[in-house]
Amino acid sequence: MSLPRAKLVKNFPGCPVEATLSFLDGKWKGVILFHLMQGTLRFNELRRKLPTVTQRMLTKQLRELEKSGLVSRTVYPVVPPRVEYKMTPLGTTLKPVILALAAWGEEHVFCSPEGREVRLASEGFDAPTAALQA
Repeated sequence: MSLPRAKLVKNFPGCPVEATLSFLDGKWKGVILFHLMQGTLRFNELRRKLPTVTQRMLTKQLRELEKSGLVSRTVYPVVPPRVEYKMTPLGTTLKPVILALAAWGEEHVFCSPEGREVRLASEGFDAPTAALQA
């Protein structure tokens, strides 16, 4: 759970949606979990899958996912050190949620050279309904 949201409320969020999102908030957590659904990945494999994330931010997001119990980290005592990440059984329970987000995105988000746009499925690719901030 990210610290800014935790500072806003003294108690754990009461709404189940807010409580669930508190574990996924952060620009990269959902994407990290999406890639870890395929199986165990080393740190640099994750970096290659997320070319625009900085090493510092990826480390921060992975630590938060590990702290929340959604991802496990295994360090192998070899030279150079090898670190692997995988979803925990608790993290695996989020697969349907992540797959639903991916399906919604494929159906409703159109990426053009100008940016991302949300559209209704009935309108097709040519008539986006609203532009998102890139």
